[in-house]
Amino acid sequence: MPQFRNSETSGLRQPNARAPQNARMKYEHYLALARAETLAGDQIAAENYYQHAEHYLRSMREHAN
Repeated sequence: MPQFRNSETSGLRQPNARAPQNARMKYEHYLALARAETLAGDQIAAENYYQHAEHYLRSMREHAN
């Protein structure tokens, strides 16, 4: 889902140009957490973080199209 910011001139909501960058940062963050949990032996926590990372991966792909 695209992030929005208010346009001061029209009052309409416009997509935030930084959304893909934020999604990439969050993707990398959750991927790092998942890897750390995998190394710690907690596969349930790792899977949770991998699912979060996957959400942001899909978000980046949506913005690329």
